[in-house]
Amino acid sequence: MIVSTDLEKLREDVKIWLGDNAPHDWRDAYKTLSHSGFADAQRAWFLKLVDGGYAVPHWPEEWPGGGRSLAEQKVIYEELAAADTPRLLLSFLSTYHAASTLFECGSEDQKARHLPGILRGETWCQGFSEPNAGSDLASIRTRAELHGDRYIINGQKIWSTMAQYADKCLLLARTSSDGPKQAGITFLLMDMKAPGVSVRPIHQIQGDEEFAEIFLDNVEVPVSERVGAEGAGWAVAQATLASERGLTLMELSYRMRGALRRIAKLIRDAGREDDAGILRDFASLATEIDATCALADRYLENRMAGIERHGDASIVKNSYSRALRAYSLFGLRLGDLDEQYQAPITYGDLNTGNWMADFMNSFAWTIAGGSEEIQRNIIAERILGMPREPKTWLVHDR
Repeated sequence: MIVSTDLEKLREDVKIWLGDNAPHDWRDAYKTLSHSGFADAQRAWFLKLVDGGYAVPHWPEEWPGGGRSLAEQKVIYEELAAADTPRLLLSFLSTYHAASTLFECGSEDQKARHLPGILRGETWCQGFSEPNAGSDLASIRTRAELHGDRYIINGQKIWSTMAQYADKCLLLARTSSDGPKQAGITFLLMDMKAPGVSVRPIHQIQGDEEFAEIFLDNVEVPVSERVGAEGAGWAVAQATLASERGLTLMELSYRMRGALRRIAKLIRDAGREDDAGILRDFASLATEIDATCALADRYLENRMAGIERHGDASIVKNSYSRALRAYSLFGLRLGDLDEQYQAPITYGDLNTGNWMADFMNSFAWTIAGGSEEIQRNIIAERILGMPREPKTWLVHDR
């Protein structure tokens, strides 16, 4: 059991380390970076965190900085947010989704081959969604046919975050069409440099290229890179997707609360400190963000106590996505017309200070990680106990 003095000592250690190592003026630097320059900057910051022991506190204790309790992880992410450090966008999927998949479902050989590479800066992408198989993931059509000791893969993936920079891929492919759709899916670890793999970045409306399409043409994946049994990929994928939500939402919420300082500066710079309407709306926004932070805190506290209901994370996720949209819209409102014509590259961050780009990017959060509609269904069914099908007495003849 970690006592409060231990946590305060950890907090002070993290603050001191960040004071010596956190990058300064990175927001301005990111605005002028090319996409490849952004990837280089992200890798450099990640490797510095690895050296400091703060990159993977959620990994087991045999790894650098690992073995931290949820309470300790919370302290680390609170301080990273308070110091306004760059979010680890490029390595996020590697350290959470890929690592958690390997820890929970991977073989010892797979762990030994892939986990050290992540800490050296190797990046992973996710090959799950396909055209016409996004929210209905079980409808994927990418095929994996077994030939001797390897699978031959053909198909297409889409909306793969930063796949153009990835070294490896968490891939779902169909190995059978018999039985339920979920039963014929297999989980594979694919080398993105393998012959037959081609990647095409998707140019987004705000100028970013955060996502990409992946085309697979007779790509060979060794059977040794299969995670779990053939046809068991659906269960493995659920472990992958459930790996990060609590701490991520807490960190994002705290970052947004810290970014209220940017809104306050906008109000002062615009000379609107005495505008009653602006001050009222600022107070309303601050309250909404505080409520989101409180929900994230309670969710984590319940997890620390061993209490977790299916649907609790959905409440936090929906609260965060609404607050983020309100935050970026308020910032856009305070800017003048010139604000709407800034170069809109954001690299997926939520607080660039480019308010038009931030506002457009905020809508991605109503879909990413499960759409708001799906989250509401989960809340209704898992927490409120509402039926999946409408009661017959709710249907009226006309």
